[in-house]
Amino acid sequence: MTTHAFPDGFTLRKANENDVMNIHDLLAVYAKDRLLLPRTPEDLRERIGNFSILELNGKFVGCTALRNYGNGLFEVRSLAVCKEMLGKGAGTAMVSALLENLRRERKEELPLRVFALTYRDNFFHQLGFRTVDKEMFPRKSGATVPFVRKRHAAMKLQCL
Repeated sequence: MTTHAFPDGFTLRKANENDVMNIHDLLAVYAKDRLLLPRTPEDLRERIGNFSILELNGKFVGCTALRNYGNGLFEVRSLAVCKEMLGKGAGTAMVSALLENLRRERKEELPLRVFALTYRDNFFHQLGFRTVDKEMFPRKSGATVPFVRKRHAAMKLQCL
């Protein structure tokens, strides 16, 4: 992933080990309200390569992860911004940059399919996603099943 500069001082970059506690603390805010799954620092360290960090003038303001399931299927996960950044385009900037990176770094000729399991399907609709049956995606296991069962699935097919 290349670093992206956005208007108004936003920058998106790949996460590194130094970002683990910022990611953990931000996701915990949303996990408390059952909007996102809680993630342990250990889990985040194992998957840090999937995460991107959004900064505003060098300050951490958000994060997201992109999981590659293979065969051109990707999931947007752990999308969160600091509460004071809600409604300021931070989430849109992150998802737009992820999609742009997938398009640019695409190595396979497979159609790219990107999905998100979300309670905020309207947010993803504004980015060109559409609501689809979540049963078409890889199954979640363990403690995530009851949590995911209540979410909507938004998908962007052959978007890139």
